[in-house]
Amino acid sequence: MTGDTPPQRVVTSERLGDDDRFEVGLRPRTLDAYIGQERLRENLEVSITAARQRAEALDHALLYGPPGLGKTTL
Repeated sequence: MTGDTPPQRVVTSERLGDDDRFEVGLRPRTLDAYIGQERLRENLEVSITAARQRAEALDHALLYGPPGLGKTTL
């Protein structure tokens, strides 16, 4: 290689502007739009509704399990 400019990377770990726009469009905006995990959704709906009625923040919730279950999406 010649010159003072470093080579450009084809792949990067940095997030690009299009990544956020694309990802947001894929995520459901309501629990009803979320597919799967019916029992968990029902429990969360009860907790969220109760917190709203009390005008308080939702209590802490820990979602755990193997990759691919939708924890991040939920």
